[in-house]
Amino acid sequence: MTHASSSPTRDPAKLVLSDGTVARGVALGQRGLTGGELCFNTSMTGYQEIMTDPSYYGQLMMMTQPHIGNYGASAEDMEADTPMVAGFIVRDYPRRHANTQADETLEAFMRRHGLVGIAGVDTRALVRHVRDKGVMNAVISSEALEEETLLQKARDWPSMAGRKLASEVSTDGPYTFCEGPGPRIAVYDFGVKQNILRSFRRRGCTVRVVPGDTDLSEVRAWDPDGLFFSNGPGDPRPMSDAIETVGEAIDTGLPIFGICLGHQLMSLAEGIGVYKMHVGHRGANHPVKYLDTGQVEVTTQNHGFAVDPESIAPETARVTHVNLNDDTIEGLEFKTFAGMSLQYHPEASPGPHDSHYHFNRFMELVAEERDVTLPAAATEPAVATA
Repeated sequence: MTHASSSPTRDPAKLVLSDGTVARGVALGQRGLTGGELCFNTSMTGYQEIMTDPSYYGQLMMMTQPHIGNYGASAEDMEADTPMVAGFIVRDYPRRHANTQADETLEAFMRRHGLVGIAGVDTRALVRHVRDKGVMNAVISSEALEEETLLQKARDWPSMAGRKLASEVSTDGPYTFCEGPGPRIAVYDFGVKQNILRSFRRRGCTVRVVPGDTDLSEVRAWDPDGLFFSNGPGDPRPMSDAIETVGEAIDTGLPIFGICLGHQLMSLAEGIGVYKMHVGHRGANHPVKYLDTGQVEVTTQNHGFAVDPESIAPETARVTHVNLNDDTIEGLEFKTFAGMSLQYHPEASPGPHDSHYHFNRFMELVAEERDVTLPAAATEPAVATA
């Protein structure tokens, strides 16, 4: 059992929101200044997977669970090579952590990657404030602490609306993630999580990952059996090149699966609208109903944009999944091509494994459309993994 003292030093730090709200605490991780859109995550565990999820690129992440850092940091809990959040906010950072797999303390992990954070703030009050007022920009600082200066920086920070950020987190070049006896899946990387790729690998797929701006002709030259459009950060609406690529992909007749940002891009390519949400969904405890079966799944979610239900033409797509908290759309099945999409994250990491079956759904779609034989791993019930 690893036990380590991990209390941050008592250097003062401040969190200043663009509406003038100020929270005072102590520095956590790298000392400095950072900013971004302030959002919150309701997961009770999985803070490292959340910090390294590329979909959070450019955002300040506030955890609603008050006790964060109690099991340290481990190389096994990474969804990307480095943290992707712009800053990290917690209520209570424990003096000790205990975890046989921990490589280091959370604070050491943050310092090593240059991630600025703050601890000791009333996250419950801040979450209620953001929930009521909506997401807004903020800055964290443990250097310059003059509040008027920080307020101006928060107000000047670029808005998430209208920002194309996927290119900041996409792979620099194509690579083969794994080879297997099953279908050949081409993954357009807009910020793909590692557990999505592992989910395809567990089903025996050969997976080729390409940058999000890759010309479709290059992908087709590899002769894939299916196309996958990944999660990622930012606003999908100005991503005209990606939307055009999805439209071209639809015309190929290949089976298509999209998650999160990919779901939104597929919708936009089919003329379905997308809007920015009041606060978004971020957590590992969101109930979603599968309308075909009545089954309710507890899901992992991370999105600040959603599909507009009023813009879905009945001949274009049908809604397959809805969020039981606010009735927002969580899944679509398209009628004009062999495609399915999800707003939430069936790969979890972190979170429950209720929704792993969607990868099997896509495998079955690929087998039907491409007349390929699936290995046993592609149809067996998913095994729960991190």
